[in-house]
Parts: sequence; C-alpha cells; structure tokens
Amino acid sequence: MKLTFAADRRALTSADHLLLLAPAATFGPRPKHPGALSRLCGEQLAELAMRLGKATSPGLLGSCGTSLGAGGQRLTVGVLPDRVSRHATPSRAESVRKLTAQAGLASAGKAVVLVLVDDASHALAAGNAVSRALSELSYKTGAKAKTTTTVAIACHTPDGVAAPLSAEARDVLARGREAMRFVDTPPTELDPAAFSTAARKLLRAVPGVKVQEIVGPGLLAKKLGGVHAVGRCALSAPRVVVATAHQSAAGKGKKGPHVALVGKGITYDTGGLHLKARGAMETMKADMGGGAAVLGAFLALARHHKRPLSLVLCLAENAIGPAAYKPDDVLTMHSGKTVEINNTDAEGRLLLADGCSYAARVLKADVVLDAATLTGAQGVATGDHFAAVVSNDDSIERALCDAGRDTGDLCWPLPFAPEFFRSEFASPLADMRNSVKNRSNAQVSCAAEFVHWHVDGTGVRWGHVDLASPAFRGDRGTGFGVALLHGAVRRLQG
Repeated sequence: MKLTFAADRRALTSADHLLLLAPAATFGPRPKHPGALSRLCGEQLAELAMRLGKATSPGLLGSCGTSLGAGGQRLTVGVLPDRVSRHATPSRAESVRKLTAQAGLASAGKAVVLVLVDDASHALAAGNAVSRALSELSYKTGAKAKTTTTVAIACHTPDGVAAPLSAEARDVLARGREAMRFVDTPPTELDPAAFSTAARKLLRAVPGVKVQEIVGPGLLAKKLGGVHAVGRCALSAPRVVVATAHQSAAGKGKKGPHVALVGKGITYDTGGLHLKARGAMETMKADMGGGAAVLGAFLALARHHKRPLSLVLCLAENAIGPAAYKPDDVLTMHSGKTVEINNTDAEGRLLLADGCSYAARVLKADVVLDAATLTGAQGVATGDHFAAVVSNDDSIERALCDAGRDTGDLCWPLPFAPEFFRSEFASPLADMRNSVKNRSNAQVSCAAEFVHWHVDGTGVRWGHVDLASPAFRGDRGTGFGVALLHGAVRRLQG
C-alpha cells in the first residue's frame, strides 16, 4: 500500500474508492458551508454523500455508510461525532482511524481519503490516524502479486479550503509507517543485528547525522552492563546504536537544549529464564516498539529541525540458553549502580537505564526522553489509546501531553515520586533489584522510577513514555510515538 498526499478535485472524482470523513454537522439541516462538498467532489457525489451522511448516526466514535456512485465508484461516508470528551483530541483522530480501518480501502486500486477538519492544524493528526489504519506488511500467499493500492490523503476545512501537510509532517507520517513495518516484521527477520543494519542505513541517508554501533563485548568496555546481560546469550549479539545530529564543538552556538531520544529495542522477549507462558510470549516481536518510535522521531527531526539531537537505540533479544543472565545475578550498570536480578522478564528497564545514563553522562544531553513498551500495567493504567508519561520536569510532561493532543498520539501523566516508589526495589545485596515487591503499587510509575534512578544526580531533565498498548493494537504495529516524540521535541527546543 502506498500513501500519498494533497489530492485535488480530479483525484477525488476519479478514485476507485472515495472515503469522506466529516463531522455530523456537515450533513445536518443547516450546514455552515452548504456548497463546500459540491466544490470538492462535484454535484453528483456531494448529493450522494449528503444522503448517506444524513442516514448515518455517528454514535460516540463515528460510523460509516457506503454506496456506489456513477460509473461504479465506491463512496463511503464516515460520519464523525461533532464533539469529543475533554481528554480526547479535538481532531477526532481515533474516529478517523477507526472509520478508515472499516472502509475496506485495501481492495481498491486507487483510493482517496478526504477528511474535513475543523482547523487546518488538525491535518497532521488526521493524516497520522489514516496512516495508522492502513497496515501494509503481509506474508499472505499471493499478497505480493496483487496490484498496489494507492491511498491519497486530502484534508480540507469545512468551507472547502485545503489544509495541506508540510514536508516535515509528511516525513513524520512516513517515519511512522516505517515504525509500523519494523514492529510487524517477524522476530527472526528483525533480530538486533538486522534492526541495527536497517536503522543505520536510514540514519546515514540523512545529511549531517553521525552514527556509531557498540556491539557485544564492546558494551562492557563502555560500561553498558544492563544491555549486555539481557542479550548476551542470543544468536544475534546485543548492541547500542548511537546517532547525533546538529552538534557543535563544545556546545558553542547551539540552539535550544540538547535532546537525546532513548529507545527500548527488545526484538523478541521470551521472558528470559523467567520464561513467559504460552499466550504471553506471542506478539513479543512488538517489544521494540519504543525503539522504532524514537528512531522515526529522530529521523524526522534530524532532517527538518536543526537543533542538537542524539539517539540511543538499545537492541537485544531476551533469549534463554547457557549464557543467559540469571535470577540472583548482580549487574553493574552504566550509572555505576548495582542491580540484583529478581525477574529476568523485567529486562527492558535494564536497557533503558543504561541508555538514559549514557545519554546523560557521555552524550551530555540536557533533556532525555525515553520510549518503551515497558509494562503490561500501562494498558491497565491508561489503556489502549493513551500512553503513560512519567517525568521529573513539568515542562516535559506538558510538552508530551500537548504533543499528544495535537498529533493524536494521546498520552496521560502518571505520578513521579521517588520517595514513594524507590523502596519497591530494595535489595539486601545490591543497590536495587530490578522488579518490585508489590505488583499492585503503581507499577508503571515504579518501572519508570527504576530508569530515573540511574540518571538521578546528573541534573538531566527526563521524560518517560510507556507505550506498550498503543504501539501494538489488533495484533499490528501502529507507529505510535513517532509523531508524539517529534512534536514534544519541537516544543522543548523551540
């Protein structure tokens, strides 16, 4: 499936399948701009769309009606609710995603999604939602032989004025689709080495980006003991990919704070020696969703936003074997702190702790943002639609939540309180254990605090995004987090 943008009227009327997404008021008895649809689609399609829209009740999340137009063109009208709740995004992004997924565009040779947005600023969220609804990776027999479906996205305000996506916004959507493909790729095809190779190829295609890779025993030489331990027994060695962009000598003349993006890239999670049960291990190819998100955000920012930026991509497969790290092992982390292992399935925080410490202490970042499919508890706490945010800084928390509303990658803040949560990791032997005593005590905040503990004292401003549920829905990658992190960094750096 190929995604394109900025369809003109000719493209709208010549598409094999036109999906029109508009608020219910568009089809009401007193529409504010009664001639807008006719100018966009032509009289015949507009009349048919009005009939379908009037006959369709939106409910809470919207619904669709479908008919055939002249010449066999398929027309689907998605009626969006006029109002959203105060914690949703005014762009109605989830409704756009849901109705796009239901419209059956994959069977069309040439499709157009026309979204009427209340404000031109909603175009990015609408485009992000349409993209998220259209997965493209398939291993089904004969799938590659089918004609490629082209889906063009066109956003207009209710009066018919175009709301085009900027080149940067289009790149954000493209990076989100790359993240979707990474998450959907089978784990034997996307092991740490393959993920690193693909990431470095993408990074080196962006002018001015410098890339290095730290692999296997080299991790110990760089004091990245957590990453090394988690992945050391897998066939593909653990590694950390480090990229920098727009760095100036000794920090002179830099614009805005130096932001580092850190991602958990567990390409498959068996649970380690605390082996996951059947039903819990399936879909663990998605445990690198945070890594895919930070990679995509970095690529879009490095190309379009000339501010000091770093990427730390921590890659490992949590496998089992004679060399696997064990319960009761004590690891020395990059921070210098020691961790007694009491749960080998709490491995992602070991990667993030090393990655965030490296970003703060070696790369000297002012702001560190990490993203990870870190806890199942995130889905319990904030659900499928909201990622969880934990931060030691009000401005970072606000930047992430505001970016979420603007992009449709919604998130919600959870408590940051080391004095309440750090004691959950008490160890009689080491500085801490890696898993909590009480699994009912704010697990998302506790897991985040484990990561924060390893940058505490550096003075870094830190934000954590747990996107376990939003990054993988309906057994498919969503690309969640790319637009969110891109938007947040934009706000933090100006």
